Amino acid sequence: MKKRIAFFQNEFTVGGIQKSLLNLLSNFDYDSFDVDLYLFDDNNYWEADLPKELNVKYQKPVSKLLSFIPFDLAKKFIKPDFKDAGEYDLAVDFNSYQNSCAAGAIKAPAKKRVMWIHNDVGIKLKNEWKYRVLWSLFKGKFKYYDKFVAVSDGLIEPFSKASGMPKEKITSIMNYISIKEIREKLSEKPEGFSVDESCFNLVALGRICHQKAYDIMLDRFAEAVKQRDELRLYIIGDGEDRQAIEEQIKSLGLSDKVFLLGNQQNPFSYMNMMDAFISTSRYEGQPLNIMEAMAVGLPLYCTKNLEKYCPALTGCEDITSAIVNAKKEEKKPDDLIEYNSTILRQIAELCE
Repeated sequence: MKKRIAFFQNEFTVGGIQKSLLNLLSNFDYDSFDVDLYLFDDNNYWEADLPKELNVKYQKPVSKLLSFIPFDLAKKFIKPDFKDAGEYDLAVDFNSYQNSCAAGAIKAPAKKRVMWIHNDVGIKLKNEWKYRVLWSLFKGKFKYYDKFVAVSDGLIEPFSKASGMPKEKITSIMNYISIKEIREKLSEKPEGFSVDESCFNLVALGRICHQKAYDIMLDRFAEAVKQRDELRLYIIGDGEDRQAIEEQIKSLGLSDKVFLLGNQQNPFSYMNMMDAFISTSRYEGQPLNIMEAMAVGLPLYCTKNLEKYCPALTGCEDITSAIVNAKKEEKKPDDLIEYNSTILRQIAELCE
């Protein structure tokens, strides 16, 4: 008899959490599982064709005002529709931030309730005052979950310390990488875009925000350019810090060497034209962008602090020196077969 899982996600706007869930659901074992996906918004930035085996259940949108009251009060106003749902073996709050997803997973008729953890909450609480406010309001939800899933081992200790949840209730399952999608999209060519192949072209991917530390990247890149003029940097993504980054690019005199490409539905076609991938994030959950760069076959130039979020990564002690001395290499795409198989097996074990 098939196991039954309910996933709760707010929507599919641009973002690592949303893309991680899309990757997972597009490659799930539907021969062994019946899966319902509860969404509170029909926004689908990725224009993804969800698998026909997946049952998508759109819910009434939840007022944003409910994010600014304590969770135990907010959940009284959130009433997901579970008519004819039956009992689930597992209810998953994949979002972990939105009260709508938490209330859904907690109220669902399920044998077990699990919340995914996508970020280093210790560093996030220290660095982001807005998150500290939200944490103080929604931390009351943790007591309702049977287990927590961190997307890397490096998140277990900080989450346990911040939430008071025992480590025994926290396991790690990394993010699924959709190799099939990447391979299909690599062959596409970005319209009207090219790179100077005589240059060493670096690419960064991710939201332009404090966490991704593009300010640090630009400072290090500016130091490197002084020693190696043919370096170029392309940033795929957008976000609330874009204007500040644009101003920093100008102030550092990098307008002819750093290019902001904005959000791209197919970042892989751009990545495939580059010589290497770079990341200097202040912290991560599990860096999906690094794994995607591995799948494309790009050499990685990432800061040392990111190793704890990505076991396959060997970080750079000195990122400036590393890119100054970088040489063009033949791309070596990684199919991540064992990596992805392990993820599906671990999720199946959660249902036991």
